[in-house]
Amino acid sequence: MTTTIAFLGLGAIGTPMARHLAIPDFSLAVWNRTEAKTTAFVAAHATKAVRAASTPADAARGAAIVITCLPTSREVEALLDGPDGLLAGLARGTLFIDCTSGDPATSQRIAARLAEVGVGFIDAPVSGGVVGAEKGALTIMVGGDAALLERAMPVLRAMGEKIVHCGAVGAGDALKAVNNALLAVHIWSAAEGLLALSRAGVKPAVALDVINASSGRSNSSMNLFPERVLTRAFPRTFRLALLDKDVGIAAQVARDQKVPSPLIQLTAELFRAAHTALGDEADHVEAVKYLEQMTGDEIQ
Repeated sequence: MTTTIAFLGLGAIGTPMARHLAIPDFSLAVWNRTEAKTTAFVAAHATKAVRAASTPADAARGAAIVITCLPTSREVEALLDGPDGLLAGLARGTLFIDCTSGDPATSQRIAARLAEVGVGFIDAPVSGGVVGAEKGALTIMVGGDAALLERAMPVLRAMGEKIVHCGAVGAGDALKAVNNALLAVHIWSAAEGLLALSRAGVKPAVALDVINASSGRSNSSMNLFPERVLTRAFPRTFRLALLDKDVGIAAQVARDQKVPSPLIQLTAELFRAAHTALGDEADHVEAVKYLEQMTGDEIQ
């Protein structure tokens, strides 16, 4: 039987994720706040069972599974209400999969509201970036009931390679936020170290060659800095604004759990300042530029 899916949120990650669902196994309705993206997606899949939805309610109507992939949990929650909102189109028994990198508290609130109308909810944020989304090789962190995850698996397997049940609702969001907080720590600390070494007479490329063969290596030092910072390319693959949001969520999770977290709290402050200074469209690796501005030097 063909599974009817509604996919809401055709951003940089959402579009390639939805593309993996435009296959004969699924009947797909898509919706995006920017209508042109919806139109372009449907046009690109004209021979498939893909339709454009005019509203969130229209997308959800008749769908067995609804997937959202938006910038924040707040935007997911905002789609629920009103005559054109998701609650107007959802039927009892629908499964709601939120792939937003959200915050646990809001996901738990959404799950409670959906439960009142007989709709199951799992949070399922993803990691792997645009490249992982295009390859269908994302890591998907799931929070929610194990039976709902089992039901979601055929859809999640179409988009991801590693699918992990992390715990109750909100657990996926928490893990994604902490993962991205570690990414931020690695970017910032590598930038500090390389700037200090550069002033001490060690070329950044030489420093990275040694670090990447030693215990200080990370994905940032091995990939992001050689490919994006030393080259000054800074391709825009994941917005600094979103990393700022994620580190802030991780900092809140640590506070909520009463875990002393001076490093994560400081990193949240630093990335908030970098986001403010560099603007909403800057890539996450461009946080390095904020530190460079503070020192007057460049890593190259």
